[in-house]
Amino acid sequence: MTGYFITFEGGEGAGKTSVLKAIEKRLKQDGYDVISTREPGGIVIAEKIRHVILDRSHTEMDARTEALLYAAARRQHLVEKVLPAIEQGKIVLCDRFVDSSLTYQGHARGIGMEEVYRINQFAIDDCMPDLTLFFDIKPEHGLKRIAANNQRELNRLDEENIDFHYKVYEAYQLLIGKFPQRIQSINAELEQIEVEQLAYKKIASFLNL
Repeated sequence: MTGYFITFEGGEGAGKTSVLKAIEKRLKQDGYDVISTREPGGIVIAEKIRHVILDRSHTEMDARTEALLYAAARRQHLVEKVLPAIEQGKIVLCDRFVDSSLTYQGHARGIGMEEVYRINQFAIDDCMPDLTLFFDIKPEHGLKRIAANNQRELNRLDEENIDFHYKVYEAYQLLIGKFPQRIQSINAELEQIEVEQLAYKKIASFLNL
């Protein structure tokens, strides 16, 4: 029996992390064997790489270095946590995956989405999500949410200018157009309870609940 790999994507302040936790709880109540994780991170080695990437003092980091670090963290996380769980029949809910690298480093950093995809092909070895939920919120609204959330720790990406975040948003739209079957868009401008319900319906439909 094999499980499913479902990823949650979106710009800063989209609320996907909170929604993921709610979906995990609900699917467990439905009787599914579910684990949640995040990128970069999820396991010890990848969490250490995450700290290097997101450290606000690392302003000198080169864009390609950043892309390679994400790919390295992704590879270790995939082989150590994600793939074993899928092989055990679990549903893996992951906060970000390769689409984030394509949008942030590929498009917003200007490396090129195809170039970043080639880097990540070595890391993921053709393992792509079965379903991706994109939490659609305009960048300025997401950043306002972050500013209002005193409990959220700011990272290096939060401090990029609004043009950078709009490039990220633009890149996600390109990916939705390229992978319309895999990537499902959800209106993240709504109240969290409504977003949770929409996300659950998308996943329930995918799982034929």
